[in-house]
Amino acid sequence: MKKVISTNKAPSAIGTYSQAVLANGFLFISGQIPLDPKNMELVAGIDNQIEMVFKNINEILKEANMDFSNIIKLNILLDNLENFEKVNQIMSRLFEEPYPARAAYEVSKLPKNSSVEIETIAYQGSEK
Repeated sequence: MKKVISTNKAPSAIGTYSQAVLANGFLFISGQIPLDPKNMELVAGIDNQIEMVFKNINEILKEANMDFSNIIKLNILLDNLENFEKVNQIMSRLFEEPYPARAAYEVSKLPKNSSVEIETIAYQGSEK
């Protein structure tokens, strides 16, 4: 069984997809770009863009009664891999050990000419 998770505190889906889908305790969050959910416009500057993406992810997590500690995997897409250290710096403020698994890729273009997109998988089950 799967359940769509959606909040107006994160950008609405701009295509044939859901913000997130919860299935068997796993939350699959669609790739988030740095859109301000109030006006659906990109925020300016790479640091602001990374911060906005994580803010949007956090709002979706909250809607599913989760937080950053539930994240088990991130896929990070950057238009310039030289900005990966900025992602690390921001993540160091948001995450505690054990850190999620992660992959990072440089891509030629992202939706709306964003500099970053992050896809997230979280798990709401307890560890035993």
